[in-house]
Amino acid sequence: MYADHVLSPWIEALPDVDYFDAHTHTGANDPDGYAVGAEQLLEALAVVDARAVVFTMHEPSGYPEANDRVIAEAEASGGRLVPFCRVDPNAGAVAEAERCLERGARGIKLHPRAEQFTLDHPEVERLVALADERRLPVMIHAGRGIPALGRHAYELTGRHPGARLILAHAGVSDLAWLWRHADERPNLLYDTSWWTVADFLALFCLVPPGRILIASDAPYGSPAGGLLYAMRCALQAGLDRSQIDCVSGRQTERLVAGEDLIDAGPAPGPPAQAPDLLLDRVHAYLHTAASRMLTGQGGDEYLGLARLACEVGDDAPQAPVAASIVALLDRCERFMEQYPPTDGLPSPAVQIVIAASVVARTPDVPVPEIAEDVGGREAGAA
Repeated sequence: MYADHVLSPWIEALPDVDYFDAHTHTGANDPDGYAVGAEQLLEALAVVDARAVVFTMHEPSGYPEANDRVIAEAEASGGRLVPFCRVDPNAGAVAEAERCLERGARGIKLHPRAEQFTLDHPEVERLVALADERRLPVMIHAGRGIPALGRHAYELTGRHPGARLILAHAGVSDLAWLWRHADERPNLLYDTSWWTVADFLALFCLVPPGRILIASDAPYGSPAGGLLYAMRCALQAGLDRSQIDCVSGRQTERLVAGEDLIDAGPAPGPPAQAPDLLLDRVHAYLHTAASRMLTGQGGDEYLGLARLACEVGDDAPQAPVAASIVALLDRCERFMEQYPPTDGLPSPAVQIVIAASVVARTPDVPVPEIAEDVGGREAGAA
């Protein structure tokens, strides 16, 4: 369940881009309980007229059958989906990758947490050597639940300059130091399949835009939401139009085609101004609410504090942004009435709260005008 229709005015306010989502899944056997079919993924992509890289979710029984399914789904998608094969270094990964590449896969996916390996595994070296030979992208889970892997990724990209390693989830496991070496490793990239604004802004401010790929992690996030979160942060960081086009799709298109990568210029650097004090309070409460909602807890008290923090006064310079956040919270409230959360599972409404948290930290990016009805709530809300 996505809240894309609720977020549509904020999505429509973004620049028009050719969006190529760099990180999506299909599958039905992941132990975490999530499931999505190709038809559902294509419907979600259609909301923002996007294409996507796709690979299978976790398959505890092995990957050959699932890889064949993903390749077939991509073949039937009319070019909307580009398949990667997912392999396990503990189970004949190179042979499976070669088989899938012959069948049409355009890249490789590795998940160190799910398959319990580190990047110094000998089979990983052989996979990256294969990617070097064929100029392939290799997507690597680099989010929660794993030890730092940046050192090995840095070393692998140095030994195999033709391979393009993509650290998923904004590379949060190693971004604290690895960004300093971005100029040394043009073949080490990051995707934005994540949700925290601090990580987005750090990524877009500190890493050259040619190394960043906008992505959603569908079905864990929606393609539309992934575009909204990352695009607003990219604009707040100061990326220009050509750089926006690069991160939103042009670089991903080159990656899957095995072409030379775009040099989109240097990172813009840290912002000249500190975050707005009043809007930063709003963001802190929204971030706390989203954190709780992602773990199946209630966020109502913190959403209430965020509303109170938005009462900056009609004549305050923060008023338009605060009003936009309140409009999102109004929509969130009605969405939760229609789709109440299930105990222990992430609330479907968390997508709206994350969007509001992004708006709070991107005050220089325009917000849509939301007309109010006679009842004092915005018209057209879900």
